[in-house]
Amino acid sequence: MLILFGMPIVQIILFGFAVTTEVQNIRLAVLDPSNDQATTEIIRELQANTYFGPVMYVHTTEEANKAFLKNKADIVLTFEENFQENLLHTGTASIQLLVDGTDPNMCKILVGYVSNILTTYQQKFSVSDRTKTQIIPHVKMLYNPQTKSAYNFVPGVMGLIFMLICAMMTSISIVREKETGTMEVLLVSPIKPLYIVFAKMVPYFVLSCVNLTTILLLSVYVLGVPMSGNLGLLVAISMLFILVALAIGLLISTIVDTQVAAMLVSGMILMLPVILLSGMIYTIESMPVLLQYASHMIPAKWYIVCVKKVMIEGLGFSAVFHEVIILFSMAVALLTVSIKLFKDRLQ
Repeated sequence: MLILFGMPIVQIILFGFAVTTEVQNIRLAVLDPSNDQATTEIIRELQANTYFGPVMYVHTTEEANKAFLKNKADIVLTFEENFQENLLHTGTASIQLLVDGTDPNMCKILVGYVSNILTTYQQKFSVSDRTKTQIIPHVKMLYNPQTKSAYNFVPGVMGLIFMLICAMMTSISIVREKETGTMEVLLVSPIKPLYIVFAKMVPYFVLSCVNLTTILLLSVYVLGVPMSGNLGLLVAISMLFILVALAIGLLISTIVDTQVAAMLVSGMILMLPVILLSGMIYTIESMPVLLQYASHMIPAKWYIVCVKKVMIEGLGFSAVFHEVIILFSMAVALLTVSIKLFKDRLQ
């Protein structure tokens, strides 16, 4: 019944609304030391565009950098001083575009949107003043100047691999013991059920740690992704995420009784949401509000944000404190519910 009726509904909703190449609700920050008529009109044109959200004004370069570090801005426009005066007297004026380069595809789209608006305004200005003018955008990609795609997909692949290995394999392993009847044999032994469950989870935790080492080595030395932040912090966050994934697998094992059902539930509940709603491929800000709220329940979303901030942007624990607290809360809640349901089910 789930395959016949549930899967088509989930797929059409996710693929219909989450899969989009457009970027919407762009968080724009503006540094405008000139504050003249030309810059005001350009900002007004940006605000009128449906792709951009409310404009945030910053007054210094430090504030612009903090907007990126606190994940409050996707792009920062910095006008040069005396922008309109330069445009009238010399015919040229420049704007610096600061973009978060951890997602190269999104960067190109953002720069394209802004460049089109600047070109449109430039044409209007030239016609009104009957002079040939040129607005020159200087694009600076932060954290990823070479716009390597590996900077984006490595954190996403890490989240997907750990989720599949830990959650799917743990649920199948425990369900297999229940399906073959060996779980009841284990429960009559002096070992407590809680220890049996943790014993089934430990091998996949160790395997995930080995995979973490392999992925980091390949990412740094083969794909060229930098390890800008603290390696110990990244490993600790990864282990916390692995624990969350193991708890999800344990929860699935309490719901189903067969390995086939465990694979189906894991595939439907984990695969599609992780790929589509975690920000691994498609930007979450471009999705409908309902799916944006749904993405908050995807652990991989918070883990991917942590990996990008620590590994690529080189930030410390204070920058990922919010995400770590969410992952820790998920781990505690999932483990508590899963163990309780598992014990009640076996008694």
